[in-house]
Amino acid sequence: MIHDLVNLGAAGLMGVLWTWERMMSRQRERQLTEAHERLISHRNEIAALTDLTERNTRAITHFEETQAALRRWLEITVQARPSHSADILNPVRPPEREPRP
Repeated sequence: MIHDLVNLGAAGLMGVLWTWERMMSRQRERQLTEAHERLISHRNEIAALTDLTERNTRAITHFEETQAALRRWLEITVQARPSHSADILNPVRPPEREPRP
């Protein structure tokens, strides 16, 4: 085999290398085309996943805002009550009454 390559000379060797490079280039182009086609075929799934992620993020953000507002309301409500009332955020068990004779 090496003897055959030597007989080709410089021009023959360049021709073989050019042919090999073109073959590899076509193979790479085919791989890129297949990958692109797969991405295009999954476009709807990717769009649905992106939309779902955005909606979930909005829902979680809204939930957190609602929880923060509720906590602020509870803190204001507790501060407005007389000091002897139980703190609903930090409940303390009231002392037990002794039974009447």
